[in-house]
Formats: sequence, C-alpha cells, structure tokens
Amino acid sequence: MNESYNPYENVLKVMDQAVELAGLPTDMYEMIRNPQRELKVYLPIRMDDRTIKVFEGYRVQHSNIRGPFKGGIRYHEKTDLNEVKALATWMSLKCAVANIPYGGAKGGITVDPGKLSKSELMRLTRRYTFAIESIIGPDKDIPAPDVNTNAQTMAWVLDTYSMLNGHPCPGVVTGKPLELGGSKGRPSATGRGVVISTKLILAEHGEALQGSRLAIQGFGNVGANTARIAAHRGAVIVALSDVSGGIYCEAGIDPDEVTAFVETGKMIADYEKEGVIHISNSEVLECPCDVLVPAALENQITKENADRLNCRYIVEAANGPTTAEADEILEQRGIVLIPDIFANSGGVIVSYFEWVQNIQTLTWSKEQINNMLEEILTNAFRDIQKEVEKLHCTWRMGAYAVALERLITANEVKGLFP
Repeated sequence: MNESYNPYENVLKVMDQAVELAGLPTDMYEMIRNPQRELKVYLPIRMDDRTIKVFEGYRVQHSNIRGPFKGGIRYHEKTDLNEVKALATWMSLKCAVANIPYGGAKGGITVDPGKLSKSELMRLTRRYTFAIESIIGPDKDIPAPDVNTNAQTMAWVLDTYSMLNGHPCPGVVTGKPLELGGSKGRPSATGRGVVISTKLILAEHGEALQGSRLAIQGFGNVGANTARIAAHRGAVIVALSDVSGGIYCEAGIDPDEVTAFVETGKMIADYEKEGVIHISNSEVLECPCDVLVPAALENQITKENADRLNCRYIVEAANGPTTAEADEILEQRGIVLIPDIFANSGGVIVSYFEWVQNIQTLTWSKEQINNMLEEILTNAFRDIQKEVEKLHCTWRMGAYAVALERLITANEVKGLFP
C-alpha cells in the first residue's frame, strides 16, 4: 500500500460525489461521514520465548442506525486506524445496499500473523477480545473473519466472550465453525456472491458467465472460492495470484488443482504445469481477460495502472481495491466496474443468516442459504440498476446513492439525540 494513500479519505471522496450527484440531504449526511466510535487498544502478549510484546488493535464502529454494528477483524502488518475506519464505513454502505438490518464496523490488529505461532495467535486473539468485550455482543456489534483471520479465530473470540459473560453466546460472532453454531455456506459466501455479481452484470450486457475469461488477483478465501465456483459454472480462469506472484494460462487454469497445491503449504509461485507461465501481481491485473477480479487488498487499481488494464469488466472482490482517480480513468475507457459494497457483500449477507439462526436457535440447509443469498443479491442489483439509469452514472455511484439514501433516511426518521 502506498504510504500517501489514505483509504478513509478515498471513501469520503466517493461518498461526497454520490451525495452531490443524487441530490441527497447534506445535514444528516454529516453523521454518516464520521464514525460513531473509534477504539484503540494495546495488547501485551507473552510470546513463546517468554518475552512480552505489545501489539496495537482497533475497533471502529461506524454506524448502527440500521441495526447492530457488523464487521470483520483483520490481522495485517500494515493495518492502521485509517484503514479500519474506511473498512467500517464500507461495511455500513454494504449492509445498506444489501438492505439487511446491520450497521458497519471493523476491527484489526497490526501484526504479521505469519510470524506468530498458533498459540501466540490464540493469546493475541483472546487479549483483543478482552479489550473490546464491553462494546461487542449479539445485539451490539458482531465481529467476523477478514484478512488473515478465519473460523478458528472466531472460535477463540466466541469462547473468550462467553467465558467473560458466564454463558454461551454464539451470536457474538459469525463465520465460526459449524460445531459452534456456524452457518452452512458461510466459508464460500463472499466468493459465491462475487460470482453471482459477475453473472448478473454479464447478463445485463447479453453475455454469459460460461465461457467468460476471469483473472483473479488474490487467492485467499475470497479469491480461491470465486475461482472455484466460477470454474464450476463454466468460466475460464486465465490468471491467479497470491503474495508470491501470479500464473497465467490462456487455455485456463484448474483452480481446484491450485487450491489443493497451496493447501500443502506451497505458494502459487511454486506451481508448475505445462502451458502455465509465471507473471507478477501487476501483470495479473493487466493480463487479457473479460472480467478482472481484484480479491487482495485496497489500492490495487490506481491512476498509475488503470490505463493499462486489459479487461472489459471489473468485479471488486476486495474492499477498496480501486482509487477514486482510477475510477475516472476506467469510466473514460468504458470499463464496467461492479463495486465492492455490492460485489463482495455475500459474506455479510450469509453472516446475517448465521446470526439469525443463532439468536432464534435455527438451522438452515446450504441450499436454502445459497438460494436466499442469490435472491438478496439479485434484488440489490436491480435497486442499483434503477439508480444507474436514473442518474446516468457508474455502478459505483449508483450503489453508493442507494446505500446513502437508506442511511440518511434512517437518520432522518430517528432524528438527532438529544
């Protein structure tokens, strides 16, 4: 990430543009421009070598105007307050676009988890949970996995919170193991939502997912599931990458085979197969394809490389992968971009399903969950489409206009306290 890039300033710039374009009221909008709470905590941990190391953690609660705060926890060495503020804001917008009764929050710890043992990660997670316990809860703020966190991380959060409260509290987190009240379909939900979003925008232009060529930057949970589900539906995966580098094959790459390969502990840069060539991460973004799926971190498509992209569609699987300056270049080039606040909302939608199952003591089938996910995304897509046609704008502006109108309306209905 460029040090000069501030993701929070970027999201504010885009929101300001959408409010002006849609002619939305500006008085209540001021409440949405600012998070309701920013918490910074210091986390002393006893390392395996018996030394003590202190880590910095964050929890930002952006808005609960439409429901409890909701948002993941990420572990990354470059995580800082501005990043977490931006991610919390995007979560508010994302939940509003999907029209589910959540607000937005986000958490993070500045740490390289690859340098910690499993026991050190457990102690760090439990200490972080202890530090934020007073502001989270099933009816207050519900964390979930994000970058470099997973179901195991959520199990530690759940156990710590439940111990502190004296009883099991499965609704305090989502994305947890099935054995602890997790939902079927949750691990693949974000990637499945990206594929549904891709299918919807292609169909809007008279094209099909089957046979379309996808390049996917990032091979974590979201990127890997996007690649596998898209391939199973007939798409051709021409490029994949992780932090080690990328691979490209015009005839297509088998994402199931690559997944099995990386699950052995190897990296994509180590993958070898006839017809597959090794390329850089930047070349993955610029390789010939129909649909580019950035599924890594923020600030990947910028004014420096936007004019070199060789795709017709971009579907944002990551949060904030495209800068506002790059958006302008892509619009001029006629590249259709489906924004993150819609495209990667599958995770929070199925998290909502998990939460409902927990608080009502229900269990739904994977088929039922996947069908409800597709229905909600299709309805949200149509809502954005109407705004795009009304405002004659990009899909990002349309999605932001839908979300901000819902947030501003909720603020107006409730009024200002006191």
